[in-house]
Amino acid sequence: MSKYKHRKLIIRVVSNSFLGIMLIIGGTWSPVAHADQFDQQIQALQQQNDQNLVTISQLEEQAGSYQDAISRLESQIAQIQQQIIDSEGKRIDLQQQIQVAENEMADQRHIVGEIVRQSYLDGQPSTLEMLASSKDLSNFFDKETYRASVQRKIQTTLNTITNLRVKLQEQKNQFDQLLLTQKSQQAQLDANKSQQAQLLAYNQSQQTSYDQQMQGNQTKIVALRSQQAALISRYQIGGTLAGDTSHGGYPVTWNNSPQDSLIDSWGMFNRECVSYTAFKVHQDYLAGKDKHDMPYWGGIGDARNWPANARSAGIPVDTNPTPGSIAISAAGTWGHSMYVEAVGTQNGRQAVYVSQYNADFSGHYSEGWRYTNGLYFIHF
Repeated sequence: MSKYKHRKLIIRVVSNSFLGIMLIIGGTWSPVAHADQFDQQIQALQQQNDQNLVTISQLEEQAGSYQDAISRLESQIAQIQQQIIDSEGKRIDLQQQIQVAENEMADQRHIVGEIVRQSYLDGQPSTLEMLASSKDLSNFFDKETYRASVQRKIQTTLNTITNLRVKLQEQKNQFDQLLLTQKSQQAQLDANKSQQAQLLAYNQSQQTSYDQQMQGNQTKIVALRSQQAALISRYQIGGTLAGDTSHGGYPVTWNNSPQDSLIDSWGMFNRECVSYTAFKVHQDYLAGKDKHDMPYWGGIGDARNWPANARSAGIPVDTNPTPGSIAISAAGTWGHSMYVEAVGTQNGRQAVYVSQYNADFSGHYSEGWRYTNGLYFIHF
């Protein structure tokens, strides 16, 4: 099938010491070399943009990992903060329990002091005196047993409170240490989050820089294509296009020159299928048949790319043929484009009568019927 090619023209080096290269086409100087230079610049900018897209994609993936890390750290910080709050609460509770125990010990010491003081007030009677003063033996044992019982109870209470206070103090010390550890962990998590946030901010600034570079490159590409189209139009078309009626009206200059030796107004090489169909679209537009003129698709003009290019330009694409539409086959490496002259049937199947170039891979003009299955139609 026909193809869009940006291959270099065959040139002859007049001398090894000759500093310049001359292109001889039809006996006159041609702007093809200069147009080719535009293509080289455009291709370099497009390659740079392609690489930028890859880099931006990698940066976006990297930014996602930074954001995930920040989210995880925020979750961990929230958890450790809650743990600190819980630990602070338990520490306060233990402190209160310790205070209650100390108050209880103070009370018990006060009771002991009162008992001792009362003993001294009673004159500290000896056991013998107590026995002699008791009305009976049972009364003596009751007093002695009571006093001993009170002393044991107080001592037991003091021991219990003392042990409780020691235990509570140990627990408080443990929570004090736990709080120190938790606050240290929180500080480390905050530092990690700050680092990830800095990396994310730098990543986003890089993305912005690459985006701006791509926009700048795209502006340069548009300007270069405009200059290229103007140069080609000035030198190769010369204003009015003289059509060859036996070749679909295709310009004589382009038709009579060797295939791929000239570049047309839309960046296509001459006698290729896309060059012919681009010319037909432009002619129909000038005649008021088409709503859209042919865009400049140099560098992106393989026939198989036309449907996507057309959709991007807001030009309808479907599978319904109409006279004057452009039929596109995506088969092969480059695809093939044809101009629809008429719509009909062949052997009971829908078909279109097309005119085309390079169906034979030799740059020749031809016409004929073709079934519509597998074809797209662009309605300029």
